[in-house]
Amino acid sequence: MKKLLAIMSIMSFLFGCKETKKSLPKNENVTVEEVQKKEVPFVWEGANVYFLLTDRFNNGNPEKGVQFDQTEETAVLRGFEGGDIQGITQKIEEGYFTDLGINAIWFTPVVEQIHGATNEGTGNTYGYHGYWAKDWTAIDPNFGTRKDLEKLVKTAHSKGIRVLLDVVLNHTGPVTDIDPVWPEEWVRTGPNCEFTTYENTTACTLVENLPDILTESDAPVELPDALLAKWKDEGRLSQELDELQLFFERTGYPRAPRFYIIKWLTDYINDFGVDGFRVDTVKHVNENAWSDLYKEATYAFETWKKKHPDQILDDNPFYMVGEVYNYGITGGREFDFGDKKVDFFNFGFKSLINFDLKVDAKKEYETIFKKYSRLLNTKLKGKSVLNYLTSHDDGSPFDKERKKPMFSANVLLLTPGASQVYYGDETSRSLIIEGTEGDATLRSFMNWEELDSLPEIQNVHKHWQKLGQFRRNHPAIGAGKHKRLAKTPYVFSRTYTNGDYKDKVVVGLDLPKGKKSLWVKGFFGDGTKLYDTYSETEVMVTKGRVTLDNDFDVALLELAE
Repeated sequence: MKKLLAIMSIMSFLFGCKETKKSLPKNENVTVEEVQKKEVPFVWEGANVYFLLTDRFNNGNPEKGVQFDQTEETAVLRGFEGGDIQGITQKIEEGYFTDLGINAIWFTPVVEQIHGATNEGTGNTYGYHGYWAKDWTAIDPNFGTRKDLEKLVKTAHSKGIRVLLDVVLNHTGPVTDIDPVWPEEWVRTGPNCEFTTYENTTACTLVENLPDILTESDAPVELPDALLAKWKDEGRLSQELDELQLFFERTGYPRAPRFYIIKWLTDYINDFGVDGFRVDTVKHVNENAWSDLYKEATYAFETWKKKHPDQILDDNPFYMVGEVYNYGITGGREFDFGDKKVDFFNFGFKSLINFDLKVDAKKEYETIFKKYSRLLNTKLKGKSVLNYLTSHDDGSPFDKERKKPMFSANVLLLTPGASQVYYGDETSRSLIIEGTEGDATLRSFMNWEELDSLPEIQNVHKHWQKLGQFRRNHPAIGAGKHKRLAKTPYVFSRTYTNGDYKDKVVVGLDLPKGKKSLWVKGFFGDGTKLYDTYSETEVMVTKGRVTLDNDFDVALLELAE
């Protein structure tokens, strides 16, 4: 037994740099060599990203309570629910993400939020979601501490999971009775955006009472008195000022608003080695600001690697994915403002969130897969998209009533591009919560109790796990080229090549129950041994076909070991 525990410990380490295709054999005499598998390169183009609201996923430190006296009654699901950074780490340690095939985690911003509540006629709302920054240099104690964040990144990396920080450059938090507006040299408080031209989408406030950072300005500004007083009270005024002095001396940038915030955001890369940024409200900021952010993020990432050579996962550059609201892969690289088109991929973004899949998901598999493979290998070659079906602020998700959880998994996890699993997609967490207004209905606490107790939820979860692990273990799924091999039953192949590494797989969908024959001729030759990871069955290619006999309607075929 001791030997088995030792091997499992080694396996845990191996997941940091090698992905395994199959679970550890139940054999106490197994050797390390037997459990090592062929190294699988991590590619952002085919990543399987898990997106969660920090406050709504898992409470790892119930004793912390609610901070800053944020205890006023709120509208439904608009206050703090207790989820935190420790809770995310806890689930990483338990192997929840590994079992789901996740290789990158994106969580909502954890910087210190405004302390007061807003009330826009729907009841009080606190900054539980993380998008209302008060101080970019501090972690909000509702979410945890700097040590918590440091541990999260290290723990994720030990499992071969990358970490994406959600960052906001466009706006501060709203103004409240205890959160003053930033100086007019820093922000504009109007007009509200109209979204019909470039100008009235960027040089405006996103909504009423959400002060907009003057990101287009190069004029030097002084730090707000309220921020200086806060730092002084916290005993770190000198440190923050000294660091800013060194930053501006090194870069030569003017002390304009965006450069202060860029310094503060990239500190999290310098300090913790986070692998990428998910960037909020991209189209509302002049695009050159994103080039500035990416330049400094890249510098910080390379500096961190030099300081921590033993902690480098691979040679992937710093990754930025942008939320350009309503950008869709169908339009190619450019986003159309109406009077101006902008190619945000030219301003530091490797990928953009794709708003098209939730609509494309209503089509047949082959129509979706063929379209995405073609676009990603032509117009978007060298770049990527992050596909999703549900999200935190999209009021029209695919399958809002959670009636098609298996189909949703098939579409999301098998469509070319990177995939964004929104927390609870894999457990059919309800997106219709009684009494909520707007986005709040999408943001209930993770339904762990249902996963623990309901067989139908457990079956859905198992399906997401199988597809997710196959995607993680095979870059060909998200980053490879698609080709249909047979129409009935539906069988397709994916191929990915990068230097000496080649990955090829075959997938069957909508398969009949019982005995079925899958056409693989021209892709896998006769005599080739394949392994169906869905049914855990080894098969042989004979006369251009493989035969399976089970009640599953999915087959995930890889070369057998």
